Amino acid sequence: MGLNEDVGRRLRALRHGMDVSLSELSRRSGVGKGTLSELESGRRNPTLETLYALTTALGRPLSAVLSDPLPEGAPSGQRAGVSGSAVTAVLIERYEDGEAVTDVFRVTIRAGAVQESEAHVPGTSESLMVLAGTAVVGLPDDLGTVGPGASARWRADVPHVYSAPDGDVQGILFVRCPVSPRRGD
Repeated sequence: MGLNEDVGRRLRALRHGMDVSLSELSRRSGVGKGTLSELESGRRNPTLETLYALTTALGRPLSAVLSDPLPEGAPSGQRAGVSGSAVTAVLIERYEDGEAVTDVFRVTIRAGAVQESEAHVPGTSESLMVLAGTAVVGLPDDLGTVGPGASARWRADVPHVYSAPDGDVQGILFVRCPVSPRRGD
């Protein structure tokens, strides 16, 4: 099964499991109903921004619609990443405890590109450890410059920014999303 079909199947199952109609998810997320239908059927390529809009509207972390993380020791090139306007992310680990889900992504921020991410689920935070290059990340009014071996942390339940002004950036992104009660809990 390809990325589009896998994401579509997971998105549809999540939406149905939460008893949310296509129209209601479209309204909550701002994603058009036709686009949402094409995503769920696997006929449309999902972008990082669209998937975050949908999972945020459902109160779930991004990993809820992505494939399972790679097995330990498997090269990250075996899994297709999901791309946004500046960032490509490959899920490499998902950890869930009673308080939060932590998604760990191998990310590339493309040179010269800027990604303005919308707010995620309330209480979500992000941390980026830079492996190579120099990233500019954080809240629009409080951006930080992070180089190799350094890290930055910011709230992700408000709009935030990623950019790579001087060349591609390679890094590890941690996204910690509070666990919200599931329907029927």
